[in-house]
Parts: sequence; structure tokens; C-alpha cells
Amino acid sequence: RNGAFMEELCCYHISGQLKIAPEHVSENVLKYMKKAPREITTQFIAAYREMNKRLGMEQYIVPYFMSSHPGSTLKDALELAEYIRDSGLRPEQVQDFTPTPGSMSTSMYYTGLDPMTGEDVYVPRSHAERKMQRALLQYWLPENREDVREALLKLGREDLIGDTPSCLISWNTRRPRKAKKTIDKNNIRG
Repeated sequence: RNGAFMEELCCYHISGQLKIAPEHVSENVLKYMKKAPREITTQFIAAYREMNKRLGMEQYIVPYFMSSHPGSTLKDALELAEYIRDSGLRPEQVQDFTPTPGSMSTSMYYTGLDPMTGEDVYVPRSHAERKMQRALLQYWLPENREDVREALLKLGREDLIGDTPSCLISWNTRRPRKAKKTIDKNNIRG
């Protein structure tokens, strides 16, 4: 049944790029965003890729991710960066959370409380942390290298600095890390 939907979607409703908005993957952040769990995004991307492969179609996914949402710690941003690395996604743009009138997220941002439960919610407020969270979501960009390095050192994750495939950046911050040859710089192959 889901295969019929995916085939319909890929064949007749996409003109080369499909925009999706998982926004985050951390269970903690998704809870505050009122979004579906990470597994839903992962399953959808896999089904989309498989269907496009089966149909012989070259179509891409354009993901939308958000940094510094209420509830998002630097550790949560790193979790999202590792998901981006492992899934082959390369978001062209990411959104730093901006309060907008009337939303629950804005209420959490200003009060530091979950309006549904009254519980405290961590809110990344410092410019430095917000900058590091945003940089982690596009860790491969040369202009983000120093902020990513600072975030990884702050988190004690020096294991993600180096030249192995699991690393986000190299120790040499002046030399850009090469992207995998199979990944389009802007999107992912379907």
C-alpha cells in the first residue's frame, strides 16, 4: 500500500526535487517541536530512494533542518550533524530558530517553560552556542569549520576531528574536507 503511494508520488508529483521538513532528529527536540520520531524520516528517505532507483528516476530530496530550537542542546545539534553525515544529506540551507508570534515554540523561547507541562525547557540563548549549533548542521562548509571545531572540543568529541569517513572536520582547519563523490553538494540522490 505504501509502495503505491510512493510510486504515485515519484512518478507524478515531483519535478526533480522533493522538499521535506523533518527539522531535527533528536528525540528530545522533536518532542518540543511536536514532530514525528526520527525513524519516520529515515524510513521515508529509504523508501523514496528505493522507489526512485526501481523506477530509474534521478530525483533529489531537499531537507529542511532547524538549529537552536527550544530544547536543543549542543549535544542534540551534534546528533543531527551525525545523522546528516550518515544519511548523505547535504542541506543547502538551515534555519536558526527565530521566535514567531503565537507559537508554542516562541512561548518556550521566552519563558523557558513547556506550556503544556509547565516543565523547564533548555533554551540556547548565547550567540556563541547558537552559532555552533547552526555550523554543525553544515559542518562541511569551510566558513563553519572553526565553529564546528569549537563545538566538538566543547563536547569532548575530538574523535570526530580527523581524516576518517566518520569525522566531521579535519584537524587542519585550513584544508577543506573532500565530500563523498556520490553526493551532490546540494541534495541527495533519490
